[in-house]
Amino acid sequence: MKRVELCFSPAEFALYEKDFELVVVIDVLRATSAMCTALHHGVERIRPVASVEEAREWQAKGYVAAAERNGEVVEGFDLGNSPIAYIERAEELKGQTVVITTTNGTKAIDIARNKRTVVIGALNNLDALSAWLIDRHEDVLILGSGWKDKFNLEDTICGGAIADALIESGRFRADEDSTVAGKFIYRSARDNMFAFLKASSHRRRLRRLNLNADVKYCLTPNNLTTIPILQDGFLVKLPVHEGTPA
Repeated sequence: MKRVELCFSPAEFALYEKDFELVVVIDVLRATSAMCTALHHGVERIRPVASVEEAREWQAKGYVAAAERNGEVVEGFDLGNSPIAYIERAEELKGQTVVITTTNGTKAIDIARNKRTVVIGALNNLDALSAWLIDRHEDVLILGSGWKDKFNLEDTICGGAIADALIESGRFRADEDSTVAGKFIYRSARDNMFAFLKASSHRRRLRRLNLNADVKYCLTPNNLTTIPILQDGFLVKLPVHEGTPA
């Protein structure tokens, strides 16, 4: 039987990573939701980078670049991590490479980048990703991006949902209390995630920035089937023949 474990934030990654070569990175509000959405709607590749400075270097080379810090688009960039923005600009961005840096999500991807397989998860692709992971049948570490290295509710709920699906398949077990906690937090929240997360810190942050439409989109499970996978430093859409639903 394979293992699935949930790590709440990048600050704890070193405590969990041993024996795991498949990592699922989650940043529900909003980086990984935006990445899944961008690739689903026609972006060819996404280059996640850790710093704004590196994003500016790619931008200077002529690439489409996106940068977000503390929920807001960084000055000098016209894209951040809003999934709705990638839907609205789908025609313009079709076939393009987008370079992106965010407060939490790209940091988590950067920390996990040396693992053999890194895929991107969100509530948006929950069922497709869970089915792929079950079929893949490897030990799975779910890495929540958290908020500046701290625990957050939305990534824990999403990670708990993935862990729950894998455990319920009968092919996975969990040994860590963090995974058990994530599973039961998800079960408490699943019938009304909007209400459950109403008081969460990042949802309050985004509400103050008038980003409620993004929040609603990001908290809607299974509105797409795309699974981004990291290949040679770029996120690309996992091919259908490798197990992604059409």
